[in-house]
Amino acid sequence: MTSLQKTVQLPSGEQIPALGQGTWEMGEKSRARADEIEALQTGVDLGLTLIDTAEMYGDGDSEKLIAEALGHRRNELFIVSKVYPHNGSETGVKAACERSLKRLQTDCIDLYLLHWRGGEDLEGVIAGFENLKAAGKIRHWGVSNFDTEDMVELFALENGNRCASNQILYNVARRGPEFDLLPWMRERNMPAMAYSPVDHSRLPKQSVLNDIAEARGVSPTQIALAWVLQQPGVLAIPKASTIAHVKENAAARDIELSSEELAQIDAQFKPPKSKRPLEML
Repeated sequence: MTSLQKTVQLPSGEQIPALGQGTWEMGEKSRARADEIEALQTGVDLGLTLIDTAEMYGDGDSEKLIAEALGHRRNELFIVSKVYPHNGSETGVKAACERSLKRLQTDCIDLYLLHWRGGEDLEGVIAGFENLKAAGKIRHWGVSNFDTEDMVELFALENGNRCASNQILYNVARRGPEFDLLPWMRERNMPAMAYSPVDHSRLPKQSVLNDIAEARGVSPTQIALAWVLQQPGVLAIPKASTIAHVKENAAARDIELSSEELAQIDAQFKPPKSKRPLEML
């Protein structure tokens, strides 16, 4: 049985899956390739049709993996890719996009993001993105790892308010964006894309997540992912390089945490009471 498909809305009104598939560190090891291809294909079968990648991931190898695994199913997919800041100019984003399109073996990227701040010409990036949209090479553009002040700077520039999404590090253990960034984005109907939505490195081995998971007969990972999916205007892009893992992620869509369970999570993983700098991985 396919899990319930939740969606979030882009500023354009387009609905996209609230749960997708990340591909960081995928496509880099030949011995893992067959498993990774099967995982991506199984995810799409389960409705996880939003696929996130970047030119940085394996120096393009992740994009090539996606083409090999899912090229024949392109019309089912919503593909997200990202451009390095050092390619962040009007001509640089155009050239980088052409390279990504070639690796992905497609003629259009659904959402194209500036990966992080790092010496880019932000006005040039916006102009380049708008040119790519006009040429039909991308459908939407956005940013990644932008804090609130970065978003304010972006929106002050010509066409900066056409940004469709901001991809950020956000999970139950890293809730800083809730103080100001997420409210700012929600006011503008802009969804956040949560990368590392199940933060294994930060989650304690024993926590309230374990207690809730045990009571429900699911895994703590699924509880952590369900928590992210329950936040308004947030979609999640966990990586899963095995069939078992992608099935576990997909099943998290069926979990609706109660107000009591949410309060228990808040008691251990406390919401921010002041501004925190945006964290990055």
